Amino acid sequence: MWHGVIPAVTTKFTEDGALDTAEMERCFALMMDAGCHGLIACGTLGEGNMLSPDERLDVLRIAKTQTGSKPALLTISEAGTREACDLARRAARAGADGLMIVPSPIYFTSRDETIANLRAIAAAGDLPVMIYSNRVGYRVDVTPEMMVELADDPRFVAIKESSDDIRRTTEIFNIVGDRYDVFTGVDNLGYEALMMGAIGWVAGLVVAFPRETVAIYELIRQGRHAEALAIYRWFRPLLDLDVSTYLVQQIKLAEVHAIGSNERVRAPRLPLSGEHRARVETIITKAIASRPALPAF
Repeated sequence: MWHGVIPAVTTKFTEDGALDTAEMERCFALMMDAGCHGLIACGTLGEGNMLSPDERLDVLRIAKTQTGSKPALLTISEAGTREACDLARRAARAGADGLMIVPSPIYFTSRDETIANLRAIAAAGDLPVMIYSNRVGYRVDVTPEMMVELADDPRFVAIKESSDDIRRTTEIFNIVGDRYDVFTGVDNLGYEALMMGAIGWVAGLVVAFPRETVAIYELIRQGRHAEALAIYRWFRPLLDLDVSTYLVQQIKLAEVHAIGSNERVRAPRLPLSGEHRARVETIITKAIASRPALPAF
């Protein structure tokens, strides 16, 4: 159902902390113009848990203005199932094309609780669902065996695989077959996962470097692996910025340098400072200075 590069977009704020609609429209359009295949609003990178439900729906609506016929998904990441179900219903009414569901980020659910939680939210929204499996970030593992159990509900169509273990991609195919659209959700495993059969990439650094991210995906799809690998090797130091507690600040700083955006974040986060900022800026500016020419694809 879904495929390709689908950015997990950042949320843009004005100086007084409100949503910056115009800047999000501009940034989202850059990604779609580069060939991205949809957008996902209000995930971890989008600071979803720092936004009110109304703000999250507003970001979704802004994404919808730019995606056209391609999907705009809203992330559901609530502490309680009741609240998650309510947001899923509201997302459906707001025109979401699908949901990316994170098991409770506060209470670390058991196997049975995780399955019940996912089923309830999917039923409430009654939209296609991407299951976000991230045992590293959220301490809840949606295993391939659990994916088999959930497969009887056709609303579950995709997996965002973020276990940080490239072996998991093959395990999913071996156990579940082609039942789900498998996406990688770890930027610095993007090439590896696509080579192992993932058909999409829920990407982070794409918000600052959309053409390079899309090029890697398209070149692999065309079997031009060496060309894709050359870009990926250049990209790798930047992609590592996605795998960090500070991914939001680091990637927003990349947006400052690469696309002229801003790095405003929602408290308690603060923009990077000191040695940390200097180190990240060195990575970003060095990459921009050595940016490769992209082949036609």
